[in-house]
Amino acid sequence: MNRARRTLTVAFACVFAALLVGAAGAQAQSIEDQVASVRDGQVRMSYAAKEGVCGNGRNISMSRSTDDWESGCEHGPVRVALDVERGRVVEVDTYVGGRWRERSGVTDLGEVPAQEAAEYLLSLAATLDNEAGEDAIFPAMIADDVVVWPAVLDIAKDESRPSDIRKSATFWLSQAAGNAAIEGLEELAEDADGDFDVRKSAVFALSQLDDDEGVPSLIRVARTSPDPRIRKNAIFWLGQSEDPRVIALFEELLTTP
Repeated sequence: MNRARRTLTVAFACVFAALLVGAAGAQAQSIEDQVASVRDGQVRMSYAAKEGVCGNGRNISMSRSTDDWESGCEHGPVRVALDVERGRVVEVDTYVGGRWRERSGVTDLGEVPAQEAAEYLLSLAATLDNEAGEDAIFPAMIADDVVVWPAVLDIAKDESRPSDIRKSATFWLSQAAGNAAIEGLEELAEDADGDFDVRKSAVFALSQLDDDEGVPSLIRVARTSPDPRIRKNAIFWLGQSEDPRVIALFEELLTTP
């Protein structure tokens, strides 16, 4: 009897160990590998949101209100749904807060590391040529405690990428990267051989930086850009600023023969 019990105990231990090994193998798979294993259907994942990001499912705020009242807004998690057709991601939907609805044909990866999620999403933006590539940038930007602006800047500067994806990268660069991206945005705006819409987006992005931090770059663009359309665009956005340096530029432009 004791021998039979020992044999049974050993058998259970082996099965349990095998299950642990299988679980560890599944966890070791990258997000890319797990998405690639889906031929058709939807892949879902969730991860921690950057501080200040909240939502009620569809509506997402990048900074919580400091007023006396605010509507219900959950601080995460970020929830991303990837629609896959024939092994290719064709749609990226992003939510913050709320909860998933049950549906068939879904592979839920559960809670994943924010760093890994951001890197995977930016890899989509760097390789896909469809709308999913454009939509993959935003959820990467709101991943918690992840520095993404250098990769986003690379996408914005990559002339092999579709214009819409580069424009999206430029816009989110201005919203989240701040001063660290100013030099890169100015470089994009002044690239005489670059795509006009991307250069125009870079000018707009500089105009959106907090505390008029983009004003010196816009002034340089207004003075030196070889493209009169870009100079005019920079002057337009400078006109929205009350920075005294802008008035001095306008006086200079109006009085210089």
